[in-house]
Amino acid sequence: MIINIILVLFIGFAGGIAVGSGFVAFLTVLGIIPRLTQLTKTTGAIHLYELGVILGAVSGGWASLRNTILNLSQLFLIPIGLLDGIFFGMLAAALTEVLNVFPILAKRIGIADKIVILLMAFVFGKVFGSLFHWIYFVDL
Repeated sequence: MIINIILVLFIGFAGGIAVGSGFVAFLTVLGIIPRLTQLTKTTGAIHLYELGVILGAVSGGWASLRNTILNLSQLFLIPIGLLDGIFFGMLAAALTEVLNVFPILAKRIGIADKIVILLMAFVFGKVFGSLFHWIYFVDL
């Protein structure tokens, strides 16, 4: 019984180290946070961005391991969701900026002159997908 517990603890810890290392390597190698600060013209606050990412990853990991119920008002969840959406949108924008995903994709599929249409397709797809998920799966 104790060997099973130790094995599960070891596997869980090793999985956490692997995922955490991959996340840090992703952010470090691609230079996501410095590019995000350049885009928003807030390079002086780079330490706050780093702290936010670290605290968000740690608190998100901790909350996912527990059955946490906050009993908050639905009105309080609106700004939390808005800030969460802004963060992930900015992170995705910085990632696509670093990798030049859209110009490469447009060039490969032969619509380089219609890149604005490609961008709008991604935007509307994300918005409609998020709305569908929220309307269909979220119980109010």
